[in-house]
Amino acid sequence: MYNIVFTNRSIKDLENLSPEVKTRIITKLKEYLPNPFDYCTKLSDTKLGTYRFRIGEYRVIFDLDGTTLVILRIGHRKEIYK
Repeated sequence: MYNIVFTNRSIKDLENLSPEVKTRIITKLKEYLPNPFDYCTKLSDTKLGTYRFRIGEYRVIFDLDGTTLVILRIGHRKEIYK
């Protein structure tokens, strides 16, 4: 089982989302914790992060540090990579 850590930036990203979207993202992240590599994709450009989860129209960018997922950014797919 992996642990999850949010950066200050990802917490701000999460706070700016609607309550429904926020709940959906948190629920999905909890589902993904036992085996996150079944659900993630490795990013080709690692400036923003190493991996991403796709949760509907939203993306969760993260790095892996041992058994800890470090959530770097959370945002809409049209805006997250800019």
